[in-house]
Amino acid sequence: MTMANEETNVVRALRGLTSDSSSVRLRAALAVGTAPDPRWVDQLVGRCAVEPDFQVREMLTWALTRHSAALTLPPLLGELRSEHAQARSQALHTLSKIGDPRAWPAITPELMTDADDEVARSAWRAAVVLVPEGEESTPAGVLATQLGRGGRETQLSLSRALIGLGAAMTAVLSAAMSDPRPHVRQHAITTERLSRDPDAGFDFAIEEAKRIMALGPGGQEE
Repeated sequence: MTMANEETNVVRALRGLTSDSSSVRLRAALAVGTAPDPRWVDQLVGRCAVEPDFQVREMLTWALTRHSAALTLPPLLGELRSEHAQARSQALHTLSKIGDPRAWPAITPELMTDADDEVARSAWRAAVVLVPEGEESTPAGVLATQLGRGGRETQLSLSRALIGLGAAMTAVLSAAMSDPRPHVRQHAITTERLSRDPDAGFDFAIEEAKRIMALGPGGQEE
């Protein structure tokens, strides 16, 4: 292939990433990931921040994982400071897929407690993947402050993240199960039950938590 043809393909793919058609954008992201090129990285990261289609965003993330972490980490870490929630969320998601431990210092308590649920959920998943061995208690303590937050999907994400931190969750869940706030207590009990019997499912664990709370400390229904 001549240099001119290569440049033409680059331009064509870049245009495809901004097409009005989601299927065209999907094919463009696939093409970029299939033939990684350092020239793509900034455009891929920038597109992640504004891409409305979930499947295309996943393909953009895949395309970024096909490039060297030395090239992708700097712009992705920069996106964590963006004022746009999707930019932060997608950058965190991509960092968790890349799995490079150098990104761990950027997974701050501020991101793990972000007001936007999608950003926070992405930060929780990234924390589980990136935390150095032996330091799990640090994110566990931060995640415990989020118990009881949001609806079912947000709570499920948090439970999975806490369980993913292993033994570090034990102390924080134990403390949270005595929290004066019922919604925090219920979520902590749910997470503990799910950790013991993951096959039972989250909804079953919720019902178990409700039953335990209704019985009260004396074993009688309150």
